[in-house]
Amino acid sequence: MTPEMKGLIKNKIEEMLSREYCCSIDDLRGKDVVFSTRVTDAPFLKILAYRDCVVVCTSEKLKLKIKDILQGKSRDEIFEIPFVYGQTIHCIPDGYDKDGKFGSTEYDFDILLDNEVKLLKGVSGFENSLSFDEKGYTPTKVVCIARDNGKIIGIAGASETYVSNVLEVGVDVLEDYRKSKIGTRLVKQLTYELLKQKIVPFYSASVTNIASQMVANRCGYIPMWIDTYGNIFDGSSVYNEMLTGIKIDI
Repeated sequence: MTPEMKGLIKNKIEEMLSREYCCSIDDLRGKDVVFSTRVTDAPFLKILAYRDCVVVCTSEKLKLKIKDILQGKSRDEIFEIPFVYGQTIHCIPDGYDKDGKFGSTEYDFDILLDNEVKLLKGVSGFENSLSFDEKGYTPTKVVCIARDNGKIIGIAGASETYVSNVLEVGVDVLEDYRKSKIGTRLVKQLTYELLKQKIVPFYSASVTNIASQMVANRCGYIPMWIDTYGNIFDGSSVYNEMLTGIKIDI
């Protein structure tokens, strides 16, 4: 991968994180714990670790309380705060197959772009890589599909984000076809297509999903940042009952 492409990836990812976490790019490139505010009526908290900085993004009502709790804490201590749950590791490509050759396989693979993706409406079982709302809209802009005699057995999809030309990659393979490196082939081919178009992909996986992280690693992705699941204190956390005894004004 050329230095120019690596620079493009870094700059576009920082632009996206700056928007998502309501902080500056200088904040992201610093070494401080930054407390930022998202404009929202609901109580909100999400935490980011990027390079040497940590960004704690909250709603206005929570900002002073959370800052008081976390001021002077280390990165690891901040990520242990009981008001957040779940962590996701996000990876960027560090190299890719320049010739577009991904090895022989007994299955058929093809790429669908933009409006072609809408033809997949009604296809189910691939929630990490493809989704439609009630009106038929999908944020998925590019997909790579694996078929076995016409049957869809795996999909890698790239979905829109806060920033143009930055897409998040997800992959699903039907259970009977797993452990056959189909997921790796799907992500490799999708990544090749995106980078060829100067589109920046990134791959996300739960920190507990080792199999998904192995796919990312085999496809030339490396970790770039980690964040928590966003908590809006709406009772959706599986640990919500444990939090009811914790006093916090929201």
